[in-house]
Amino acid sequence: MELGALSAARWSALLSGERAAALPTAFALEALANGVSYLAGPALVSVLGAAGHPGSGVLLAAALVVGGGLVLAAQRRTMPSLTGRAERRNAGRALLRSAFLRQVALGLALGVFFGAMQVSVAAYAVGRGTPDAAALLYSASNCTNLLGGWAYGAWRHGGSPQRHQAAAAACLAVASLPLTFLDAPLAVGATLALTGLGVPVLLILTSVLTESSVPRAVLTQAFTWGNSASAAGIAGAAAVAGRVVDAGGAHGGFGVAAGAVVVMTILALGGLRDSSPDVTEVVNLR
Repeated sequence: MELGALSAARWSALLSGERAAALPTAFALEALANGVSYLAGPALVSVLGAAGHPGSGVLLAAALVVGGGLVLAAQRRTMPSLTGRAERRNAGRALLRSAFLRQVALGLALGVFFGAMQVSVAAYAVGRGTPDAAALLYSASNCTNLLGGWAYGAWRHGGSPQRHQAAAAACLAVASLPLTFLDAPLAVGATLALTGLGVPVLLILTSVLTESSVPRAVLTQAFTWGNSASAAGIAGAAAVAGRVVDAGGAHGGFGVAAGAVVVMTILALGGLRDSSPDVTEVVNLR
């Protein structure tokens, strides 16, 4: 999570000023890279385990994290400029403003969606007596996840990011609700594929709106708060969805995920009313 925050802060430093319009595309590239990792990582670890080296997957993951972190640290050109303690203290007030806190809450709700979906998809496949089908269902969602991230990154954006975020959250809510009652594998797979289209768009826009809601002096801290909120949502939702699934089956777990998306939609719609004075103060602090 911290590496993701550091990477996002570097994109913001690299694409500042006149090049800021390219930030959504940069964050889309980041989302695509994450999506490819989520697809390739489990497959690679499974191959290593099947070859008789179950511990190699952990070692490989650790090597990639350490190696990637060192390579990122070596990129001096994209390193954000250092700021003084007084400047960071003054800029820190922006972390209490509604525009930023809304993005943190959205990250938390998105984490709840992720955690509940992981438990529910597995429970659905096991409940039908076909546990191997869970991998296919995850693949359907992850493949369209790549498509959604690529499409949004390539699109020439018109309108405000707040409107895009509200529209993406509403579309994801509409796509998620049928999972609370659908039972046929093809229908569930197709619906999961639809949800995969909206997730990367929300991730991209959360990063874009976080970047625009706080001064650069606390930007890395802001991204870290958002990523931590998402991680907390995933962890908490896994426990809650597990209990719901035990009591009412996979459809109940999908209901937890759908409820999280409805909350996201409400939060995103509230973002349309963000007051301009907050934004102006952030710009002045920069």
